[in-house]
Amino acid sequence: MVVRIDIDNLRFSYGRGRPVIDGLSLTYESPDVLCILGSNGAGKSTLLQCVVGALEPAGGTVLIDGRPVGSYAPRDLARRMAYIPQAHAPTFEYPVVDVVAMGRTSAIGRFSSPGAADEAAALEKLDFLGIAHLSAEPYTRISGGERQLVMIASALAQEPEALVLDEPTAHLDFGNQHRFLKLVEQLRAQGMGVIMTTHFPDHALSLGGSTAIMDGGVVSHAGPAHEVVTAASMRALYGIEASIESVGGRRVCIPGPVKGP
Repeated sequence: MVVRIDIDNLRFSYGRGRPVIDGLSLTYESPDVLCILGSNGAGKSTLLQCVVGALEPAGGTVLIDGRPVGSYAPRDLARRMAYIPQAHAPTFEYPVVDVVAMGRTSAIGRFSSPGAADEAAALEKLDFLGIAHLSAEPYTRISGGERQLVMIASALAQEPEALVLDEPTAHLDFGNQHRFLKLVEQLRAQGMGVIMTTHFPDHALSLGGSTAIMDGGVVSHAGPAHEVVTAASMRALYGIEASIESVGGRRVCIPGPVKGP
């Protein structure tokens, strides 16, 4: 099933502060991979929370498959999109497999307990991500990068049509970042959509899907990654010189020398 997201003239402010999002418009359709780039404080996390209905905009619309996001029951929305925030603080020492099985709530009902089939599905997702060896470990005692992978496994156990991920590689080491990008490619090949924020232009280039740049509360550039991630756009976004080069058959963004004061 294709998931389509239409964002039109979206506006959002925290309290009476300046708008974080100020007239933003963007369209997405699965199974594309959309990488959202932006400097710190650009509103990327806020945008994702508006998309999944966690924040109510001050104006504009967010439509999921033609319907306002706020019109969906949580369980129905969870079947379309699974959201993983940038940070999640573990509280209870549940075994990892139980944390993943909790992602099955949208399939089994809020007041039902995961059964043997749900545990088997959880173990399958852990194995798919290469972390089945963590299944019996207390969630509170594994590393931040491992917890991020567990959260992804839980989201996959939800069996959504699209994943919405806020800086999913922030706590991953170099090897796991590479494995994550390969996972995204595999999920796209299976028909799942992925929307993710990132601070790494190379990730957008590597995945080769769509890229949007947030700046000044709006999307300043959107389109295929190779057209959006350019030396000029990176200079405007991050304030540094950069070049886009071909290395080992793939395109990468290389920062130039930083000039002194």
